[in-house]
Amino acid sequence: MTGESDRAAEESAPRTVDRRTVLGALAGAGSAAVAGCSGSEPDDAATGDLEQDRLDELAARFAPTLYFDSAEPWFPTDPRPYASERDGETVVDGFAAFEGYHGRFEAAGEPPNPTVFYNGVRYEDSPLAVVQFWMYSAFDQFTANFHWHDWEVLHVFVDLDTDEPQLYVASSHSRSVPNNEFLDPNPDAVPRILTELGSHSSTLSVNENPDQFQRVGEGGLLADITNTTIDTVEDLLGIPIAYGLPRDEEMRLPFVVPEYEGAPIYEHPDLPSVTAESLVDGALTIRSLDALRSPPTDLPLRETGIAFRHADREDPVADETAEEVIGYDLVETAELEDISAFTGPQLSFEFAVPQAVEDAVAGHITTTGVPWEQPRYGNPAVDITAGNHRSELAARYDAIAADESVGGEAAGALDAVVARVTRATETDEAPDGEGLTTTEAVTESFVLIESDPEAVPTFAGGIAVANGVPEGDHRLTVNGAGQAPHSEELTVSADESVTTAGVDGEVPLVARENARKVELDDAESDVDLTRSAVEDDFAGRIYDSAIDGSDAVYVHAGGAYTTEVRDADDEIGAYRVNPDPSGTGSDDSDDGGDSDEGDDSEGRPPIRIERPETGAAPLAAYVADVAEETRAAVAAAAAESDDGDGDDDDSGGSGSPGGGSGGSGGGPSNAVNGLERALAAAVDQARRAEERAREGDAEGTERQLANVLDRITRIEERLAAAREGLPPGLANATGKRVEQATRRVEQARNAEKL
Repeated sequence: MTGESDRAAEESAPRTVDRRTVLGALAGAGSAAVAGCSGSEPDDAATGDLEQDRLDELAARFAPTLYFDSAEPWFPTDPRPYASERDGETVVDGFAAFEGYHGRFEAAGEPPNPTVFYNGVRYEDSPLAVVQFWMYSAFDQFTANFHWHDWEVLHVFVDLDTDEPQLYVASSHSRSVPNNEFLDPNPDAVPRILTELGSHSSTLSVNENPDQFQRVGEGGLLADITNTTIDTVEDLLGIPIAYGLPRDEEMRLPFVVPEYEGAPIYEHPDLPSVTAESLVDGALTIRSLDALRSPPTDLPLRETGIAFRHADREDPVADETAEEVIGYDLVETAELEDISAFTGPQLSFEFAVPQAVEDAVAGHITTTGVPWEQPRYGNPAVDITAGNHRSELAARYDAIAADESVGGEAAGALDAVVARVTRATETDEAPDGEGLTTTEAVTESFVLIESDPEAVPTFAGGIAVANGVPEGDHRLTVNGAGQAPHSEELTVSADESVTTAGVDGEVPLVARENARKVELDDAESDVDLTRSAVEDDFAGRIYDSAIDGSDAVYVHAGGAYTTEVRDADDEIGAYRVNPDPSGTGSDDSDDGGDSDEGDDSEGRPPIRIERPETGAAPLAAYVADVAEETRAAVAAAAAESDDGDGDDDDSGGSGSPGGGSGGSGGGPSNAVNGLERALAAAVDQARRAEERAREGDAEGTERQLANVLDRITRIEERLAAAREGLPPGLANATGKRVEQATRRVEQARNAEKL
């Protein structure tokens, strides 16, 4: 049961995300278990049928008004006209429903057979009852999960003694995405649903703006949800966790054209009534996520079109708000229960994966199931995804199991994976093209965990929550329109209720036009690599993943990176990757240069590290590389200085200590020259340390590494004196690289392996 929505991001300058704190506290959070999503049924009381007159009365009272996007093609309808007999069973075929719906729509000029179905149950020995409203659509077009048929549901929990509603639960995309829920709604107000374009995910609207979603209460408006699914996330971000309605939250996300057997679905001969115009409006549609070079920023926002209301009740608010109001029939689901299946051929969606060998993984999508065979049909409480809501109902009604009992022994083995997807952009603090920052996303993205074929959409500006992920190792992949894919291995532990993906819960994506692919291959290496990471000089660590020898990651061409590797013995190696070092205009590829195989998303050859090593030798080599890169940039800056004739008494290139005050007394130009020579001395000492390590000379290696640290101290002194004579970005970069080099020297000194 899915559907999707997106919303436009602001056109103004992006707001910087507070990295390393966003979701960082989730690492050990114990308050994040999500009720009803553990994979084991809660120990709620049994349910039985509601007395018919009471059910009909509650259904008429709470029948929701549904607001649809002006571009919506598929409205709630009755599937029975498209049913047929197959092998003695009644089924609804996807082709028949899709073709029949559009044929009737075209002939009538209005949505055919507007219908909402209802069902009711009562918990035994309890005044708590639930009336469910089920909405069927002939098709679901969503960027990462289009499929035949679609069922969405609104649960209204009612106290039969007080006659007041207790909780609304509106279905979102899947069991992996928190539903949109509201506790203690106004008993005198008609429930309102904002239906997401194409996907029909249902968002509640209880505030004074009937056709707009309000995630948090502000400006005198009520919030439309009262979820606090994951307390720690809400504490950090200040928002409740639920899918919501992204295109009402200033986020964009294009829709993808559904394809079957390699061709757009509207070209299929069994669908003569279906055309390109039958689908979501072309202004919101692309052929695939990789059809764009950068995330889209000009997609239309959500606008209300048609509203559906119960045909036996007037709704003046809908009349004033919607372009057109259509009355729907209210029909009990019991009249549909002879339908045994909703069928259709399997569709699929390709998620790109930046692996060194395998380039894509298919996320297969199946059609929707039959509602009356789902656990939530008989026990609607299993659809409560907000732990605070289940806890509150459990406090009010003995029929609802307390939060602690949900899932029983299985709860510890099924946890949540959480991340926030951001975008990597260049920072003004760095030299041009050599440093990044991360900012809020401009489009929503999709997360696929390969153990679950259903993609999870992000919401609220890039938040991803996947509930019910089994204990063990998983590959998580993130795709976004116009952005290079991100993929990583992660481990879900039974000891932790929340697993954070990315680095401290953050996954930065790179626009395809700026992406460079970095590949790591240990096929010809003597080490067994188990983990790799990437750090940008300014943005810090942006990638960290378990690996099995080979790996690949897309980085921003405007960054400068340290690639770290670890082996099975936890020994470390590091490599410098700078796609465009300052002043050179050329790509930097380690160990063999660029290859014409495995090109990145823009057709550029990958940067390859083909024979990675761990231990003191590669770490010393890294320090030499980063020091030489910085020395060249400083030398270029010195060459541009008008006052470059001063002298500095620091020795350069020979590795001797040198003396004097460097550039401290000879003006900015002298100081810059002194910094350049200090960097050259560090290069020399680091190369000697590498040589000693490769010769197996442990004492010589340690001695040379100590010399490197001494040179780094001198670099720091020279940098302090030279800052006025350096471009600010280069001065900042030099400081960052000195910190990185110091850390790698210490790792080399602590390495067991030369």
